[in-house]
Amino acid sequence: MKWYKKDQHFLIDEQVLERIIEYGKLTKADTVLEIGAGYGNLTAKLAKKAGKVIAIEVDPELAPSIKKAENVEVIIGDALKEEFPHYNKVISNLPYSISSPVTFRLLQHGFELGILMYQHEFAKRLVASAGSKDYGRLSIAVQYHAQVEILEVVSRHAFSTPPKVDSAIVRVVPRPPPYEVRDVDFFMKFILAAFSQRRKKLKNAILNNAAMLGIKESALEKLPQDIIEQRAETISPEELAKLSDLLI
Repeated sequence: MKWYKKDQHFLIDEQVLERIIEYGKLTKADTVLEIGAGYGNLTAKLAKKAGKVIAIEVDPELAPSIKKAENVEVIIGDALKEEFPHYNKVISNLPYSISSPVTFRLLQHGFELGILMYQHEFAKRLVASAGSKDYGRLSIAVQYHAQVEILEVVSRHAFSTPPKVDSAIVRVVPRPPPYEVRDVDFFMKFILAAFSQRRKKLKNAILNNAAMLGIKESALEKLPQDIIEQRAETISPEELAKLSDLLI
């Protein structure tokens, strides 16, 4: 069995496909990027509404199935490696195994609007806030770059070769960060360290990752003791950003 058949589940529910198009608010002025085009079910509907569709599909046996149209460009390749052409919207039923890396790659590239299908559990982590069981590094990192919202949950039965779990359609709108940090790269490493041991107090998680962060253990003396005695999952992104700044 080919790997894509294990990983990419093809959306076949016509009503869900139509709602995705509606969420995208497409006009002929839009250039849409679609990642994991598969057999082209979504591609054909995008092409009817958008000015141009750039469909990326990694499997050369699947790509010829995508219906040819004047405004559709098919790229056979890995979305984590291919250079993205210009686009202003991204609408995709993403291959689940690359959900995290492809999301960050998209956010680094920039766009106006994303309508993206994820596994429901992953989507809940994207939109989670402090204090919830789904809150973590992914929530903070994505929400630093964009506003994210679950638009609807999609049954696993809407797909051919149904996945084992339900999915969710997520709206992603890039925007300026809602708070400032002195060093974004260090902040991203800091939240990685903070959530590396979720059941431990933040103080211990930082200590255990001091070498990775490039800090000395004595640096913890700069931090408010009442906050670092808590678990990271209870601390807001803004508070974590302030702690990160104090360690630089």
